[in-house]
Amino acid sequence: MNDSRIAEQILAAADGGAQLPPITDADPAFDVARAYAVLRDLHERRKARGWRAIGRKIGFTNRTLWQRYGVDRPMWSHVWDRTVQFAPDGRATLALAGLHEPRIEPEVVFGLAAPLPPTTDAAALLAAVEWMAAGFEIVHSVFPGWKFRVPDCTAAFGLHGALVVGAPTPITRANREALASMMPTFVATLSRDGTVVETGVGANVLGGPVDALAYLRDVLAADPAMPPLAAGEIVTTGTLTDAWPVAAGQSWTCDYGTLGLRATTLMFR
Repeated sequence: MNDSRIAEQILAAADGGAQLPPITDADPAFDVARAYAVLRDLHERRKARGWRAIGRKIGFTNRTLWQRYGVDRPMWSHVWDRTVQFAPDGRATLALAGLHEPRIEPEVVFGLAAPLPPTTDAAALLAAVEWMAAGFEIVHSVFPGWKFRVPDCTAAFGLHGALVVGAPTPITRANREALASMMPTFVATLSRDGTVVETGVGANVLGGPVDALAYLRDVLAADPAMPPLAAGEIVTTGTLTDAWPVAAGQSWTCDYGTLGLRATTLMFR
């Protein structure tokens, strides 16, 4: 199957059509490089339909999950004006229709004020960030049973379904050193209908959410076909816990402990 046909099938499934077998089952030569080429094709197709990219997501930054899902590296994709919902009052409702086997991921979301500097120093990286917020990414699998290989999920929009962004916390000269020091150690507590289901530490995300930002900067620098991160973009940095199945009628929230982000409550319908 050629890559244009692969893009057509993924787009149809992502837009609510039937799930499809992993691409790599029929085409073992389908690798990560081809997957990103398909992703570029999908990006152009969505733009042609009037979608507007407003940021990026990084997936599988939580290395504790790699063995469970059969992956060995992170991946990234765009997020869109039609997939992102802002919840500045800390409450949101999301319809699950059209999503395949949806799961929820508590994440830290950054709003960029400038391109990222060429450093790994967390405080210096945060100097290029305007705000951060609690976020829930809703991921879904166009491949049945969440069975895929790295090229499959990379091409399939990085499993992105939706993103809910909570109330922003400004990052300033006064707080960025303290926030940088908390990134590896804060504990996120994920709850469903008032009951704790899992906790996760910031270091799960490639050492900390700011480290995930630096990772994405470097991956994009190695791919001249995709633009680098820019001021005004939002970046969600990957799940702090496992990805948990969700269903209509449930209410989810996440406390971010010492990081001090305002929790967002997300209801599903």
